Amino acid sequence: MNQERLVAAIEICSSKIICAVGRYDGQGQLSVIAVEQEECKDIVRYGIVRNLEETALKVSRILDKLQRNPNIRPRKITGLFVGLSGLSLRSISNEVSITLPDEMEITDEIIARLRHDALKTDIDSSLEVVDAVARLYTVGKNETSSPKGMIGREISVIYDIIVCRPEIKRNLRIAIQDKAGINIEGYFVTPLAAGHIVLSTEEKRLGCMLVDMGAETTEVSIYKSGCLNYFVTLPLGGRNITRDLISLSLLEERAEEIKITNGNALAKESASTLNIHGIRRSDISNYIVARTEEIVANIVEQITYANIKPKDLPGGIVCIGAAANLNGMIELLARQSGMNVRLGHLPDYIHTSGLHTPGYEMLEVDCILYEGATFSDARCLSEPEKEEIPHTGQTPEVIATINEKEASRESGSDRRREKMRGLFRGFNDRISKIFAPPVDDDDENDILD
Repeated sequence: MNQERLVAAIEICSSKIICAVGRYDGQGQLSVIAVEQEECKDIVRYGIVRNLEETALKVSRILDKLQRNPNIRPRKITGLFVGLSGLSLRSISNEVSITLPDEMEITDEIIARLRHDALKTDIDSSLEVVDAVARLYTVGKNETSSPKGMIGREISVIYDIIVCRPEIKRNLRIAIQDKAGINIEGYFVTPLAAGHIVLSTEEKRLGCMLVDMGAETTEVSIYKSGCLNYFVTLPLGGRNITRDLISLSLLEERAEEIKITNGNALAKESASTLNIHGIRRSDISNYIVARTEEIVANIVEQITYANIKPKDLPGGIVCIGAAANLNGMIELLARQSGMNVRLGHLPDYIHTSGLHTPGYEMLEVDCILYEGATFSDARCLSEPEKEEIPHTGQTPEVIATINEKEASRESGSDRRREKMRGLFRGFNDRISKIFAPPVDDDDENDILD
């Protein structure tokens, strides 16, 4: 994992499929060198792949475009780290404990055994366990977040078990691995990957909330004392606003455009009499404000469901996702929650300069890319094979024949050159006789004598 290598990741969500390739230097620095995406409005719903064939075709097209990128060509993408998100994704709190034969030092093997037991926890048969995030360990009577090296006979830990409906992973596997023919190198829960990277250590220790506002879902993660305490996916997102605007006799594309360019989550003090494409601006504002207030109210309510209070989260709220960039959304969330709210961004150790894709659109896939680079040593791209110049590979008989032919060609060339020289000499002699001065009789007699 300390070697420089190229890695690739993909996120399939309700609005788009986006894939990124990055160069990891093995020392914690990641440079994203290429990003491609395609819309997928009708084939993915609430983060779950619904049309396997269309999804596989789009994945293949994206990979084909990436492989033509000068930063990647002539390499081939053979594996991907895959982000997990979707409506059923949430956390369930569960405590796991082990009683040891005697008091002993807590080792990595004991901690791994606890996590293994947590992943095997019996839950609702309609759900699948995809991860287990440790919240708090207790060794004997001492609570800690770092049990390794402590002495005790009993150790227990509270885990946030991350679960989802089985079809989320199953459909991703079929579309990417079975149909598109690309190996899945590992799965990462997208909101947790973003929490590791976007949130600072101080924010998580103080207590904070991460809100990922997508097209059809909003994922809420709450951290306290440096650990995940609560995670849920809400069936609300930016497309709910767009669909409300469609009722104003608009096509979805035009409604989306109006939402982005003219929409505002905050209500205006006075009603506007202006029209946008023949529609009263006040009607547009009423729809957007009503829906954004509903989304924000559901987000804030999760604090109560997590059995904490806003004052217990002095680290505030950090927002990511395209819907969080709607005008006035951050201000509305700050008003309704009474907390500090900011937009999340990538840290300095992830470099994205030179790319044309907006940062907020590729933030999640870049987080998956970084998680894959740091937690796995998989190589996602095949390097082109170096072509070796063969010595000859011919038998001695063949070599002798080739040499004879070469000698014959050279001999023929020598004969042709000698013949040409003879012709030129004869030609020169004739020319010399023609232009030579005449000889008189006396001179001729002298010569004969």
